[in-house]
Amino acid sequence: MQRWGRAKSAAGFVVLLPLSAHAKSVALYNSQTYFQEGSLQFKFWGVRGSIAVPGSDTLGYGGNTTCIEVRGDNGEIVVLDAGTGIFQLGRQLLQESANQIHLFISHTHWDHIQGLPMFKPIFVPGNQIQIYGPVDPLSQLGIQERLAMQMDRHFFPVQQSDLQSQVTFNDLVEGQSVKVGSLTISSFLFNHPIINFGYKIDDGSKSLIFTGDHEWPVNPHAPSDSAFAANQQVIDRRRRETLEFIANSDVLVIDTAYTEEEYTTRHGWGHGTFDSSILAAREANVKKVFLTHHEPTRSDSQLESVFQAAIERNRVTTNEPIILLAKEGLTVGL
Repeated sequence: MQRWGRAKSAAGFVVLLPLSAHAKSVALYNSQTYFQEGSLQFKFWGVRGSIAVPGSDTLGYGGNTTCIEVRGDNGEIVVLDAGTGIFQLGRQLLQESANQIHLFISHTHWDHIQGLPMFKPIFVPGNQIQIYGPVDPLSQLGIQERLAMQMDRHFFPVQQSDLQSQVTFNDLVEGQSVKVGSLTISSFLFNHPIINFGYKIDDGSKSLIFTGDHEWPVNPHAPSDSAFAANQQVIDRRRRETLEFIANSDVLVIDTAYTEEEYTTRHGWGHGTFDSSILAAREANVKKVFLTHHEPTRSDSQLESVFQAAIERNRVTTNEPIILLAKEGLTVGL
């Protein structure tokens, strides 16, 4: 059984890592840079779920909602989701005069898109912004139509049609891949109450997978129910397909909102648990895992407490992936 070490960062936040990786990993985690070298790099700009929660209780891991910046070896800029974290990312990109940006939206719940109207690069003439996302299968609305709703005059003073940059909207279907320079971005349908695409970003040697929001399906029928067996077959097949998509990835960024106790009253809300994420990472032979979509009611200390309890509750094997809490401002190089 692999041993785990418990260390505190300079800010006092607990980091749990296998002792074999402990010294180097903790030092880099504390410095806001983790595995610096590599052609594929990403940075967390928002890691909270549901609603932004600024304040002293969330300074350690951050209070902004979902946004991840990915950089390719040739300077490609890919952004995953447009939660409130995208505001600060936009300010940085302005300073760099970055003018070609590819934004992939997992789904259009507020916490994944609400920062987009305040993303400053979309207001800069000459900038080229490519936005990708799934078509809603019920309404048949594409990503452009759905994003336009939050920029309606009733909710925001500037309409989508008034944007000064060159914005191109791209509807995606499940399994579709997009080339962005040296990067290949592939889509996969993860389980959520509305259509939600996760994305795999591959540069030919390293891969990063982001699930967006995801709940591992649970059979609603009792084993004695005649519908149980057929439903379970569908669930088992979809689990296999999902694990195949994330298998052997270098990094998995996975929705981990709830404890097991919390989940008992939140079935169908579309979010994962600490235990389900750890189990899936092991089954898929993932190398490193960042748990994200942190429950907004949790303080930093509470988040660390439930994380530590989940690690201690789950058996640790010799092939255990490195498991960390996603942290706003953390840069990772592969």
